Amino acid sequence: MEEEEDDQQSILDLVKELVNRLLSQNPQNPKPPISNPNPNSPDFQNSLRYAIRILSSRLTPSIAPDAAAIAESIKRGLATQGKSSQALTLAELYNKFASKTGPGSINNKWAVLYLLKIISEDTKIAQNAPNSTLLLPNLGLNELDLSNESRISRDFKKREKGYDNGVLLVSKDPENLLEIAFREFVNLVKEENEVSEEVLVRDVLYVCQGIDGKYVKFDANVDGYVLSNSIKVPRGTRVMVRKLCELGWLFRKVKGYISESMDRFPAEDVGTVGQAFCAALQDELSDYYKLLAVLEAQAMNPIPLVSKSTSSSNYLSLRRLSVWFAEPTVKMRLMAVLVDKCRVLRGGAMAGAIHLHAQHGDPLVHEFMRSLLQHVCSPLFEMVRSWVLEGELEDIFAEFFVVGQPVKAESLWREGYRLHAGMLPSFISQPLAQRILRTGKSINFLRVCCDDRGWADTATEAAAAAGTTTRRGSLGYGETDALETLVVEAAKRIDKHLLDVMYTRYKFKEHCLAIKRYLLLGQGDFVQYLMDIVGQELSEPANTISSFQLAGLLESAIRSSNAQYDDPDILDRLRVKMLPHGTGDRGWDVFSLEYDARVPLDTVFTESVMARYLRIFNFLWKLRRVEHALIGAWKTMKPNCITSHSFTKLQHAVKLQLLSTLRQCQVLWNQMNHFVTNLQYYIMFEVLEVSWSNFSNEMEVAKDLDDLLAAHDKYLHSIVEKSLLGERSQSLYKSLFALFDLILRFRSHADRLCEGIYELQAR
Repeated sequence: MEEEEDDQQSILDLVKELVNRLLSQNPQNPKPPISNPNPNSPDFQNSLRYAIRILSSRLTPSIAPDAAAIAESIKRGLATQGKSSQALTLAELYNKFASKTGPGSINNKWAVLYLLKIISEDTKIAQNAPNSTLLLPNLGLNELDLSNESRISRDFKKREKGYDNGVLLVSKDPENLLEIAFREFVNLVKEENEVSEEVLVRDVLYVCQGIDGKYVKFDANVDGYVLSNSIKVPRGTRVMVRKLCELGWLFRKVKGYISESMDRFPAEDVGTVGQAFCAALQDELSDYYKLLAVLEAQAMNPIPLVSKSTSSSNYLSLRRLSVWFAEPTVKMRLMAVLVDKCRVLRGGAMAGAIHLHAQHGDPLVHEFMRSLLQHVCSPLFEMVRSWVLEGELEDIFAEFFVVGQPVKAESLWREGYRLHAGMLPSFISQPLAQRILRTGKSINFLRVCCDDRGWADTATEAAAAAGTTTRRGSLGYGETDALETLVVEAAKRIDKHLLDVMYTRYKFKEHCLAIKRYLLLGQGDFVQYLMDIVGQELSEPANTISSFQLAGLLESAIRSSNAQYDDPDILDRLRVKMLPHGTGDRGWDVFSLEYDARVPLDTVFTESVMARYLRIFNFLWKLRRVEHALIGAWKTMKPNCITSHSFTKLQHAVKLQLLSTLRQCQVLWNQMNHFVTNLQYYIMFEVLEVSWSNFSNEMEVAKDLDDLLAAHDKYLHSIVEKSLLGERSQSLYKSLFALFDLILRFRSHADRLCEGIYELQAR
């Protein structure tokens, strides 16, 4: 207490010293300055009281603290009073005052200017007042203006009652009217509210955590949290509580989905993408819990009513709660929408549905959805990375858009893997998905069918070329361009490696040429010799022919023709095949050749493809048989085989009839031979050779195995259609075989005619 009294006494002494200096130095006062004012004189005491009143008052401006604006206002006031020289002097002094910075300068320059302005206005008002001696003499006052005495008296009376320029100064309310109004307002609030706002705020915070409050509880009938109707609160408060409780209803939905999904997690309908979705939602709820913890701490502070002591202290009201809940409600509403949308979805379908909701113009929503999708798509992108770079299909819960099924090695490429359109997310295009499918399928084909491990190095090179790595987590949502680059680089290298293996190690081109030479009868000397040595055997009934004997004859045909110089691996694949036959079938009807296309060539030469080759072979074999039959008929019925002197002993009529019949047979043979020769030329050159040339060109430009398969299918389809074996040529095909049968019957009749002539000659 003694220290405080000493401080106050020291402050009072300093003020007295200030007043003493102001009274002793007054350059503008026409009266001579007082050299040593008496501290007990009335002038000194009045001036001291005025100085203390100024220093103890709180001069707060009604305008923004702008020093330049205050200086401009003072200068404008002097100019309007006709004091231009003083206005210029003020402007010069203010520039010096404003430019003063550094140690010893004044920080709040606007406050000093405002103080001087207020003192100046105060002196003008008090100039003609009776107690004008209250003012300090060095303020530059002139003589009293008695004409304004009545106006000054009214101003002082207003100021004493708390009014200043028509504005009520509430700090000078002598009758405590404001305090009385505050007490009445408190009583009114207590009458209208049965429950205090603090309790309702705590209930709302409980509700936002999915817990029923004391007065706000979940009502299953309306499917929401409501404030009991028995509680007396204003309608506005009830509406605000209902709006705030929307966040709790949304939280209840999201939290319920997370709990339900986690309880069922090992089930297939949840999957890793669903688990990642729940984890992302849980992360968002963790931030939400942190916010609620902060709000609960603020809710412990009492809510002040509107009074003179009200300030922005750390308390929480329903209105403040609505501001705090604005952003969390937007996020929770998004999560609730996603929960409803994804409840029946999983895997890529779930990621695609969430991606569609991310296409939003609001930056808050877009960024929130992007963060959520980075978690959700993490398992999906890991599946893509593993499939493209390693060929591993890590899809336990059937969530990936590539689906595999167990098949034989020969069907691995065509049937082993396929795209599941329902699981393809919308941010992965169809062409990219097809490329992803083929890349992983190529790796598995190399590993399973080709027994090759060279693809591992190409996958590493592809990752390096794409600017990424082969490790887990190297790709994520939003990096579709990086994913496409990686897939393109991996596909380009792995497809090239696959074709190199097929062409170099497994000699695909050589095998295609072997099939053309043997199954499509392109090796002429081999076919001719084979037909010569098996003709007698094939004329027998089919059930009496031995397959082993025909295999021996095939081996003889190979050794007796240029086929003996072919690759032993190719010749080892060429075999005799007897088609299913019934009673009455001859060997010609069931004989065929087959080519054993082993893994991985059987991916191209499948059973259906070889069946089409067999159909072409049967047609060409029938055509060659007809040609062979015509050649045999010519050998027996040509003129030098039946000499004319044999007919000298015959009667003239018989001789003329035989010669006429032979001439007709030779003319008919010539027509048949012309037809067969032209048809064979068309098949061998216009069909087989042209198709093979096109196929060879397409093999050179093929970029992947799919291109190779497409080129081969086109090659085979071209042969079938142009050889009149297609669906559109069925009637013509039947007509051709009817002609072939007629030629074979002609050969039989010609042989019988020649045998009769020989018998006649012998007799």
